[in-house]
This record gives sequence, C-alpha cells and structure tokens, in this order.
Amino acid sequence: MSGPVHITSKEHFSSLLTSSRFVVADFYADWCGPCNAIAPAYEQLASQLSRPNRITFTKINVDQQQDIAKAYGVTAMPTFIVFERGRPTSTVRGANPQKLSEAVRKLASEANKSDDTAGNEASGEASGGNGWIGAAAPKGYSDITDHYDPKGLELLNRDSEFGTVKTLFDTSKPSSLSKGKGANTSAADWVESDTDEQLMLFVPFQSTLKVHSLQVTSLPPSDGEDDDEVPMRPKTVHLYTNRSHVLGFDEADDIPPVQAVTIQPEDWDAKTGTAKIDLRFVKFQRVTSLVVFFVDGDGDSDKLRVDRIRIFGEAGEKREMGKLEKIGDEPGE
Repeated sequence: MSGPVHITSKEHFSSLLTSSRFVVADFYADWCGPCNAIAPAYEQLASQLSRPNRITFTKINVDQQQDIAKAYGVTAMPTFIVFERGRPTSTVRGANPQKLSEAVRKLASEANKSDDTAGNEASGEASGGNGWIGAAAPKGYSDITDHYDPKGLELLNRDSEFGTVKTLFDTSKPSSLSKGKGANTSAADWVESDTDEQLMLFVPFQSTLKVHSLQVTSLPPSDGEDDDEVPMRPKTVHLYTNRSHVLGFDEADDIPPVQAVTIQPEDWDAKTGTAKIDLRFVKFQRVTSLVVFFVDGDGDSDKLRVDRIRIFGEAGEKREMGKLEKIGDEPGE
C-alpha cells in the first residue's frame, strides 16, 4: 500500500490513466482551506486502498497543472474525479469526507469484481473504459472515442439495410465475434457501403484532441455465393482534420489528405478482425474533427464493411457545445 502520487505533468497523468485500471484524482490548491482539511482523510484512503496497476491515488495541483484541470472542467477545489481505464466515471466536489469515502470504496469493490479482464486481453480482446476495443490501447494513451459529438456524426454512401453511423462507435463487442466470423444477425451491428466500395465518415469532437492512432474492426463473412457480393475489408484510408462538415467524394479527391494509410492483409488481427492505424502524431495535435475516407477495399467487391472504429490519444480542452460541456458527470456516463 502507498500514498497518493503527485502529478508532475500532463504526460505523467496520461501514463497513469493507461497503466492503472482505476485512478482517483484530487484536484487541489495549496491556498485552499477545505483542500487542506480533507487531505488527511484522502491520504488515509490512499494508504488503505492503493493497489499497483489497479487503483492509483493522485494529487493534482491546479495552479501547476492548469491544462489537466481545464481538460476535466475543474473550476472549484477540492474536486475529486474517479477514472476507470482513462474515463471519468464519478465526481465529488467539495470537502465531503463521507461522499469521497463512499465513491472510493465503491471503486475498490468494482476492482475486486474485475480481476478477469486480464484473460480477455491475453486472448487478443481488450475491454476499454468506453467498452469493447479490438486490441489493447497504445502505451501512454487512452481510448478517447467517446469524445465524439453524436449530433454531428455523418456517414456518406451507407447501405440503409445495415447499421447506422453510430453503430461504428457502439461500445459492445461486435456480434460477429460472438456468433462466429461474419455471422448474420437479425439486426446487423455493422456498416456496409451502398453504390460502391467507398465510405466517407465525419466525426466532430466535443474536445480538442491529440489523436495518436485508430483501430478499425471489419469482419466480412468468409464465404458467399458470389465474390462480388461479399463485402471487403478497407484497404486505402485517407484522413482529414478540422473540417467543418463532411467532405463530398469529389471534394476529397481535390484535397490532399493529412495522412494516407494502406492497410495490409497481415495488419488484420485474426481473432478480433481489427487493424491498428498509427498516425503521424505531430500532424494530429489539435484535432476538433476527423474525416475518415475509406477509399477502397482489399478485393474486387462493390461493398465495403466496417464493424467498429476506436480512437486513441489524449483528451484536451473542452469545446463550447452547450449541454455537451460537462465531462464525465452526465447521467448514464
């Protein structure tokens, strides 16, 4: 057992959010009387409940780490935020030892129930703070998929007989992995293209993000009556940033992408049908929106299939978006 970790940088905090299943953050200031009053109770909880790589208690000086405080909407001290796999799950504002103890002990109870998650990761499937992901998050970065603005999502050339644009960001495990690769279901939880193999996805974000990488999951059936009818996995992907709207297909042809990616057959994980796309991180530092253009697929079909998309990186400063302004404190989050 040990006491709280004093955060020295944004990178330091991001690393802990990735390496520890649960993180408790105490946002405080040296001049704050209530912060000093509750500090002994917080230290006691940390010494009793800290567990390496499972439960980590941290202290964040808001005067020294203003970027972190801004990222999570901290405006009053003390504020305590509980994270699970990098995602804020509960918040306690003010020096209330009883509420803080209840929140932290509930966290410890959840930690005791979740010891089986390591088995999933060993089999090639990871469970992220935002639900199912195809592979483990890259070291030092978190699953930030849930920072998208659901009202602004758009997907061009989608076949209406299959899933919607929100299907791509569903937090559940793809049904085709549960029922066998490419299995048919009464409600298809994947997306297929319509008139040709191209798809154009527009993802606006609630925060300004640093995007490190993407994971694309595609689980086309392994057999079919006609190869032309069997959907393909994506091959060529063009990425554009900070667009105010979805690009038209002709428009995209006239604009150089920020990065063009070719997914090779060997890039697809055999167990999860997921390919990792590493980005040129320096070009994705202040991202407010992302356009993902699936240009073509690996085959001769006129159909393209995508089951899930996950986005990894660092969450940044919250954008002004009305009701979407609050971070990790909405009912159901």
